[in-house]
Amino acid sequence: MKHGSRRDFLKAASATAAALAITRTTPAWAAADPPFGAVKVWGTFRDQRHVARPSLEWKRATQIAADAIQLDMSAPRQQILGFGAAITEASAYVLSRLSDAERMPLMRDLFAPDALALNVCRTCIGASDYTTKAYSYDESTEPDPDLKKFSIDHDKEFYLPILREARKQNPEMFLFSSPWSPPGWMKPNNSMIGGAMRKLSFGPYANYFVKFLEAYKAEGVAIDAVTVQNETDAEQEGHMPACLFSQEQEMEFAARFLAPAIRKAGMNTKIWILDHNYSLWGRAIDELSDPSVYDAVDGIAWHGYVGEPTAMTRVHDAFPAKNAYWTEGGPDVNQPDYQTDYTKWADQYNGILNNWARSITAWNVALDEKGRPDIGPFSCGGVITIDNATHKVTMSGQYWAFAHYSKHVKRGAKVFATNGLGNPAETGVSHSGFSNPDGSCVVVIANKGAQKQVQLMTGTKTLDVDLPADSVQTLYWS
Repeated sequence: MKHGSRRDFLKAASATAAALAITRTTPAWAAADPPFGAVKVWGTFRDQRHVARPSLEWKRATQIAADAIQLDMSAPRQQILGFGAAITEASAYVLSRLSDAERMPLMRDLFAPDALALNVCRTCIGASDYTTKAYSYDESTEPDPDLKKFSIDHDKEFYLPILREARKQNPEMFLFSSPWSPPGWMKPNNSMIGGAMRKLSFGPYANYFVKFLEAYKAEGVAIDAVTVQNETDAEQEGHMPACLFSQEQEMEFAARFLAPAIRKAGMNTKIWILDHNYSLWGRAIDELSDPSVYDAVDGIAWHGYVGEPTAMTRVHDAFPAKNAYWTEGGPDVNQPDYQTDYTKWADQYNGILNNWARSITAWNVALDEKGRPDIGPFSCGGVITIDNATHKVTMSGQYWAFAHYSKHVKRGAKVFATNGLGNPAETGVSHSGFSNPDGSCVVVIANKGAQKQVQLMTGTKTLDVDLPADSVQTLYWS
């Protein structure tokens, strides 16, 4: 189950019941409960977007509701790195077309620590499908193994300036970068569009990564992690920049070429593998089972298009020292609920966070009203949409879902279990909990169903929370 097993809940509920029995005969037991202050509440529902709601108070428990949610802070789980979105070249382009007076408040709203606080963002190593054109950093009609034609000049016009602006708004931003394809001459089809990786190119390609990292750092945009390949097993039928990387190739490239090249250059850039769907969890376990790969990589990058987030728990249970990062997923600008699917996203985020992910990074942070520019076959929307003609900014449902986490859950927070007695498939309620480094606590509750009330409990205290239909609520106390 996403939120802990029924057995976990019943065990905790039994402990609470025992504590309640003790309180009837031993009033001093109350001192065992941590002191909780008033609970601040923010809600998104109907026409309200992350608005403050009336504060709540913890009460002494007298009975346990049939669908109560038990908060177990005794066994903290993974440490949160943060939340963010991909600053693709397409996103940088639409942001760069705004005037300074239009763009700067928007950049602050997206990235500043006291605003939406997006702080784990993705960049592209060369062209993705969301770009103004297909390009690499070594455009050559002939093989160039010494990378004599390497250049990041293409990115200097508007991509790097936007990345610098984003990091200026949030100096603690963690940036990771993914390639959609190596330069065409490194592949048998001599093109960035579709095709597969050539093993003979492993050495030059590792050096290509290093030159990218060095060049970006020289431009004031240090990159903290890289993935070997976006969507390693998706060739995309030749419709966009892509590259098949077999399991054996990814293992060999990461362990024998990329990690040594990064170390030799004196960098501590992390390496993440897979960068694709939950359904490939078996591949992730196989790769980490190789000692050289295990030593070379920091963890797994996950996409949520196919499979279930419990796949991340399978990998975590096999390799608990390796990290999980959720690196791609976003809305469709053409869907009628583009602006209102916040509960869907919060429900998805709860599942991701309850299955060991340290971060959540959406796909394009900004696109235009048609989901462009792009050179691929997919219909995507940005976390925000910027109208080409009017420059009007529209926040997506995903934006408002993020607000319930990124504004309240701080870097270094620990996830704790929220075990519900009710079946989420029946109740429509999902939840996740966090302990911030300053000792404050956050619980996010998504209710996909009708209006209802739920009870939270911890120790001998309970909290009654009203949940409007189709809503997201953030609870915060210290």
